[in-house]
Amino acid sequence: MLKMFPKAPDKHKPGNPLIPNGLGVLYVLGSVMYLFLLHYFYGVNAEVSGGTPALHLAVCILFGGFMGLLDDWADIKWRYKAVLPLMASLPLIVVREGDPTMSTYFWGKINLGIFYYFLVIPLIVTITTNTVNQLGGLNGLESICPSIILTGMLIVSLIHGLKEAVLLYVPLIFSWILAYYNFRGKIFVGNTGSFAFGITLASYAIIANIEQTLAISIIPYVINSALVLTNILFFNRRAGLEMDGRMLKAAHRRSLVTLIAYYYPATERKLVLLISSLFVLTTLIAILLSIV
Repeated sequence: MLKMFPKAPDKHKPGNPLIPNGLGVLYVLGSVMYLFLLHYFYGVNAEVSGGTPALHLAVCILFGGFMGLLDDWADIKWRYKAVLPLMASLPLIVVREGDPTMSTYFWGKINLGIFYYFLVIPLIVTITTNTVNQLGGLNGLESICPSIILTGMLIVSLIHGLKEAVLLYVPLIFSWILAYYNFRGKIFVGNTGSFAFGITLASYAIIANIEQTLAISIIPYVINSALVLTNILFFNRRAGLEMDGRMLKAAHRRSLVTLIAYYYPATERKLVLLISSLFVLTTLIAILLSIV
């Protein structure tokens, strides 16, 4: 089956072997089929599955997957790609998904009213999707990190007895399966996968009203995007790694990856595990704060 997918060079392996790319489409198809079935069988009974939220999440994942597929196909420039997630937020805005009364750690619950739908939702979707898409380039990085956050969001949902938790069961299985093979360098999820992962994180956080959990969990993503965008917009400098045998190192600190590689040159797998550990840390903090 992998032969049907286009191949891309693995730039951090000797000889740059060609690896099947765009396997994130499997996450999109598997997740959407599950959510449609969930809506069909339990859509009438919101107490069991959320019904309509399952359909809304499915539509958002389809939007995210399509945007990623378009980027894989047409290599869209960043100034256009940055605003694409706004379209993916439309289903959530139109159906008034989510609760405008947001829980915060420092100010309690705040009712944002109409601003939640026309300002907060687009911001959450756009920031999350773009930051997830910007952190990549190493085997496993594009799939392990969002899978960690998805796992944390599921744990928070189960702790608080949220009925929306059922929405994540199958998407989480698919994301971890792809993460396993991606980490081993057998597949690439492509922009199709990273966009779909990002839109899942944002949409589910809105649907389950756990935006604060998402905000803390994605801190490493935000740090990476801040470094990348600052260097591109103000200094016209891009991040890049250098290979020294099997070791990866960096001569600058223009992204989260190069920041770590600058101080701690390591193999590709070690770098991925180090960065993933940051997401484990922020996600655990988010889980603990949700209990307090």
